[in-house]
This record gives sequence, C-alpha cells and structure tokens, in this order.
Amino acid sequence: MTRVLKERTFSGTTNPEAASWENEHRQIAREAADEGIVLLKNEDQILPLKPGSAVAVYGAGAGRTIKGGTGSGDVNERENISIWQGLKNAGYQITNEDWISSYDQIYEKARQDWKNDINARASQTGGDVMDFFTVYSTTPFIMPTGDPVKVPEADESTDTAIYVLSRVAGEGADRNADKGDYYLKDDEHQMLADLCQYYKNVIIVINAGGQVDLSFMDEFSNIKALLVIVQPGMEGGNAFADVISGKVNPSGKLVDSWAYKYEDYPSAATFSHNNGNVEKEFYEEGLYVGYRYFHTFGIPVRYGFGYGLSYTTFEIQNASIKKEQTNLLKVSMSVKNTGAVAGKEVVQAYASLPGGSMEKEAHRLIAYAKTELLQPGEAQSITLEIPAECLTSYDEKKAAWVLEKGFYGIFLGNSLESANLTFGLQLDQDAVLEKVKNLFPLKDALKELEQPAGATCKREAVQAALARSKQLPVLELKAAEFKTKEIVYRKNSELAAPEAMEFVNTLSVEELINLAAGDPGKAQGGNLGAAGISVPGSAGETHRCAIDKGLASIVLADGPAGLRLMKYYNVNEGKIISMPFEFSLEGGLFYNGPTELPGDRYYQYCTAIPVGTMLAQTWNTALIEKVGAMIGKEMEHFGVTLWLAPGMNIHRNPLCGRNFEYYSEDPYVAGTIAAAMTNGVQSNYGCGTTIKHFACNNQEDNRMGSDSIVSERTIRELYLKGFELAVKESQPLSIMTSYNLINGVHAANNYDLCTEVARNEWGFGGVIMTDWTTTERDDSCTASGCMRAGNDLVMPGCFGDHDNMKKELEAGTLKLEDLKACIARLVSVIWKSNQYEEN
Repeated sequence: MTRVLKERTFSGTTNPEAASWENEHRQIAREAADEGIVLLKNEDQILPLKPGSAVAVYGAGAGRTIKGGTGSGDVNERENISIWQGLKNAGYQITNEDWISSYDQIYEKARQDWKNDINARASQTGGDVMDFFTVYSTTPFIMPTGDPVKVPEADESTDTAIYVLSRVAGEGADRNADKGDYYLKDDEHQMLADLCQYYKNVIIVINAGGQVDLSFMDEFSNIKALLVIVQPGMEGGNAFADVISGKVNPSGKLVDSWAYKYEDYPSAATFSHNNGNVEKEFYEEGLYVGYRYFHTFGIPVRYGFGYGLSYTTFEIQNASIKKEQTNLLKVSMSVKNTGAVAGKEVVQAYASLPGGSMEKEAHRLIAYAKTELLQPGEAQSITLEIPAECLTSYDEKKAAWVLEKGFYGIFLGNSLESANLTFGLQLDQDAVLEKVKNLFPLKDALKELEQPAGATCKREAVQAALARSKQLPVLELKAAEFKTKEIVYRKNSELAAPEAMEFVNTLSVEELINLAAGDPGKAQGGNLGAAGISVPGSAGETHRCAIDKGLASIVLADGPAGLRLMKYYNVNEGKIISMPFEFSLEGGLFYNGPTELPGDRYYQYCTAIPVGTMLAQTWNTALIEKVGAMIGKEMEHFGVTLWLAPGMNIHRNPLCGRNFEYYSEDPYVAGTIAAAMTNGVQSNYGCGTTIKHFACNNQEDNRMGSDSIVSERTIRELYLKGFELAVKESQPLSIMTSYNLINGVHAANNYDLCTEVARNEWGFGGVIMTDWTTTERDDSCTASGCMRAGNDLVMPGCFGDHDNMKKELEAGTLKLEDLKACIARLVSVIWKSNQYEEN
C-alpha cells in the first residue's frame, strides 16, 4: 500500500473571528448538555418557568458556572455561557444583577489570592514545573460564597430564586467530606436559609463534578425543584435555560446513586485519605459498588441509579421477549408518551442472577435505550438486545465466565427503582461461556464484603415465585446449547501485524528506542500535558526519527471534555514561539509572560463539551456518537491523531477527584458510552480515541504510588468490564494505562493487563501507552517493563526512558523481540492516522 504523508501547515487560523464550524459545534455541545441535565425534584410542577418572567439567581455558579474540571480535563474555549447569561439570553428578568456584579469582583480577588498562594508555595519547594503542578493540583480553588442575601424589599417582582451550588474538581487530588466540598460551608447554608425565608419558591442547581450532601433538602420545605447539571461545558447556561423554560423537556437520568449521607457508601471509611493510608487501597466492598451495594443490602438512597423526572409521563407497553440465537435475547416493547408535552424517555433493563455457588448482586444493568422525541400520545417501538455474556459471572475457581443454573429475572422500567419483574429465564444446568486463566493474583490479604449466607438463593426463590404467581413469560434455556470459547494466549512478541513487523525490521535499535518513548526533545521546559510543539498545547508527539522512511509523527491531545490546546500561539520567522506550561492552564491565569509576541498569531479555540458524567446522563448513545464525530472533526482541523479520552473508570466513591471525567458507577454505562464516543471520533478518517485509565484508577491522592488491592472476580466484573465493552464494540486506536499499581504491579508494567486481557482475551489491536511521566517516579515502573508487558509507548518520553531501554537491551533483561512487537503495533496505528492522505 502506498502511503502519502500529508503536508500540514501551522494549526489553527490567523482569523480571530469564530468560524462557521465553531457555531455548529457549540450547538452540538448545547444539545448534549440539554439531554444530560437531570431533574430530580419538581414539586407543585414549579418547572418549567415562563420565559420572560422574573427570577433571582444566587450562588457561586450563577455567574461563574463551572464548565468542566481542571488539569488535563480543561479546554480553552472561546467563551463560557453561565447560568445567569443563559437565562438572560432566554429572556428572563434577573432581579439581583447587583449581586452578580459584586460576586464577579469577589471571585476575581479570590482567584488572584489563590494564584499568589500557589506561586509562593511552589517557589518554596523548588519552583520548577513539577513542583508547581503538585501544589496546583493539590490546592483546588474554593468558590467564594458571595455577599449575604439582603431582604428583598425591592424584589417584589418575583417569588422564585435559583441557587447554584458549585464545586471545583480536578486531577491530582481527591475531594474531601468537609464543608466547602461534599458539604455546604456555613455561609452557604446561611445563604440558602435566607433565600428560603425571603422567596416562596427555591430551585437548587448542582454544578459539581460529583455527588454532594443534600441533607439541606430535608430542612427547607420551599425548595421546590432540584436539578443536576454536573459541569455542562461552554453552552451550559443556554442549555439550563432550555430546560428551565420548557423549550427542552428534561430527559437525563442519574448514572450514580445519591446516598442520604456520605457514610452510606461502602468504601466511605477507608477511601483514599479518609483512613490516613493512601499507599494501599483495599477494595473490601468487592462487587458491591453503587447501586449494587445499596439494592443488595437494602440501604435506602435519596435518589437512585437511573432516576430522572420529565415534564411529561410515559408508559412501557406490550413487552415481549424471545431468544434470537443461543447467546442473544431480544426484548421488545412500545414506549408511549401519556402526558401533555413532547419528551424523551429512557428504557432500562436490569437482571437478577441465581444463587448457585457464587453470591450475586441484587440487580445489574444489562441494556438501555432512549426514545426519539415523542409527541403527546405518540409511541415508539424499542428493541433491546441482551447478549448472554451480560448475565455471566466470573468464577475464580474455574477461571471461567459462567452462567449458573437457576432463575434469571428480567426487569424493565425507567429507573432501577421503578423497574418491575417482567420476564424470567430458567437455565437447566451451569454453562461455561468462556474459559480464561487466573490473573492478577493477590499479594495482600483481602476480606471482601459478603451477603448473609444463602441471601442470593433466597432472593432467586422469591423472584421465581413472583414470576409464577403473575404468570410472567419464562424462557427455558438449555446449557447444552451454549458453546465454550477457550482463549488462546500468545506472547507479547507474537502479537503484531506481519506488515508492520516487516517495516520494524528495517529500523535500527536506536530508532526503535526513540519510537518507544515519545519525543523528549520537544518538551517545552516541562512535560505535564503540554509537550507537543507541532500543535501548541497538545500533550505530546511520537518521535520523528523514521520520517525519512515514511513513518509519520502523530500528535496526541487531552482531554475528555474537548481538545485541550493553547487558545493561541505566535509564529515568528516561520517558527512557533514556545509558551510555558502555565500558559495553557486555567485560561492563562498563572502566565506572567508577555502577551504581545512577535509574528503572526494563530487561534486554536476548541469546543468545550459537557464532562463525562453529564454525557453519560444523556443515556443517548446516538447523541454521544454525534458528539464524538464533532470532536473528530476538530482533531482533523488541528492536526491531532489521538484524543486522550474518554476517561471511563468506575465511580467507586463520590470523593474521587476525577469522577467528573468518568461516566458512571456502572461498567455497562461506562463501556457503552465510551464505545459510542469512540465510534463517533473514529468515523473521521485517521482519528482515534484513547480509552483510559486502564485500570482500577479510582483515587487521585498518591495516584502514582497507590496500590489497588482487589480480587480477580471484582476486577473482571467491575473494573475491566467497561473497557472490555468499549474494545469489543468500537476497537479504539489506543488505550492508556493508569498510574496506580494493581495487586502490587504497576498498571503500566502489568503483563496480565496489557497482553493477557486486552490483547489475548479481548482482541485489542491498537496501541497501549502510559499516562504522562509514569516511568519517571522511581525504578519500580520502567520503560523496559512497559515493553515487556506489551505497553507499547511511554509518554511523553524522557531521556531516562531511552537510557533504561538501552541498558536493559544490553543486559538481556529486555528482549529485542518484545520491543519490536510494541513498535510494530505503534507503526500500525500511525499508518492508520490522519497524517497520511486518505486512500
């Protein structure tokens, strides 16, 4: 095949005006935010509010709505529409403009004080980029509360106030179960009390990257409505106004359980810093994360998984089930809008599993679908496909995925709480669907949470009896009809495409090493996600050492809420003027250099989409694919090949600092949303996603040294399952390993993870890369270890990585065949990239 390298000029444009594609992409971001807003309470049908009516808007997020997370999840967009601005755009009369203006001044001073504090402490620890980023990431900005609410003597034009509760979240540090984070600050509580005293109707808006305490909902009777907008991207304010006004009927559903109190979460006491131990994280709750815990152990929640209100009502009618193939069930139904306004509904299917030899969670999500916009009285036919694999459990003793004999309940509804037992399956004998081998051995003793003896079997008996009493359809399944797939495990050195290996055999050892570790010569005085130079602000590039042999260099860019690039840069005498890392951080807040630079200015404004959790709250894979296709277009526009997203780790605990980037507490939601995003991005020629962080990356404190101690069954059923779904449904071009250890082995150096699971068991054919600076902490995780594990690319690349591989090749501890296999996989991905003309 003839491959012709593209001729690329400088990325971006010298025209400062918004291009037509920017406006088109903003509309897609707005659509995603529209569908991701979740309405949790609407007492007295206070919503929607009539457009043009008067309303007061308070809270940190009113005029300074948080669009997304900090760190690699940030985006340098052209503008961010706040809730206040969105309401004004929609024609609402804001009665407390003076409070908003005052808050702007308070906010700006707080930001400057925060900046000065970080700079001062960073200089005391050394003052280099690493020191600065460590202080920055562990010192999140706390939004000020603003002026106290004044008695609204002149505010007789409205009896309704909106209060926007905002929280900053970002990578590098976990949240705290303290006032000002999970809980209200004292002055926030006072403001809320005052609002509830002065206004008849109060609407609460949660603008935060994860769950917060909602106990104040029980305290104030005139809180009439509650909405969760997470962090909604640059069009968040307009989207909020769409929903508040009724222009858009809310259709989002929760992808996490919201407990009555933080202590109800099963890992609350021991999570991250809570027990003073950030070195070892014992996953003692095992399978029981999120709704799997609450429903199994009968712990009530304030708002349950899959829940969300609408301005209309729906009915699921005429449900039926049939066996399409041995390994596939199809559930069909009609969904009818029985209310007075148009809207969309989400149908959710859950399963209960039989007792057998292994205890099971009470319910697990196995399928979902979102309707089109249904007019009043209109119905739509929906068919859910349920592969038998969705009903399997992992048996450590057999090293196999099995269906245990007994009764399987199938529940349908528009949330977990509302789902009713609708069908049953009866399997006559145990069936082994896939035979694998035991991996991820424990090195520390781990005592996992267990149900009372016989609880799963008792639950099974109750549901089977209920199905009989209601005369529900029950399909008889025969174990003999299922075939067992046996995985063939090949060595790392055997897992490379022949054509790419032929090319790799023409490379020198020096070229192989260069390609294995990014391009350290391009780091801009620091390599924390800004090591790219061809596209300023990108996270890094692969080495150009084989460009004369026709092998392109590809550009990689953060982050999960849109491309993270510098908003502008200058070109002088044909060369890009390098800018420091601080320039691309927090909109340039920490940049102290000159703003007037010689040469021509190129602009790189990108679209800031809603964060991962909010995208998942749409439960709309077609919409997510549309968002992905839009991101892919921007990648091609700026010359980016790999997007370092989506993040798809499980929300194990609400305090994980990076939950906003991730989708859900449920692996099925995470996997299907990530697959849809990948399919969208990769519909653009030569563009690819990087699903991350692989795996068990569920805390940020000591993220490069924390050891996730977790059983094999739990790893496979919860923490790998989403990645497996994404790989099998979309084949992303790349996977990024996580910083943490898994049962004593760094993920980046983990052969079981990279080679045995991803490649041999799932058939992953792309490139696996490290997270940034993974190998630069100490000798416990090395570049050579990555190559042995089948982790193909060390990013962003440093000279120490090169030295390590040279040394170990000479010593024989790194085999040349392993290195070549890794580079062959990288070459295969580069050949597919948008750095070549499309054939």
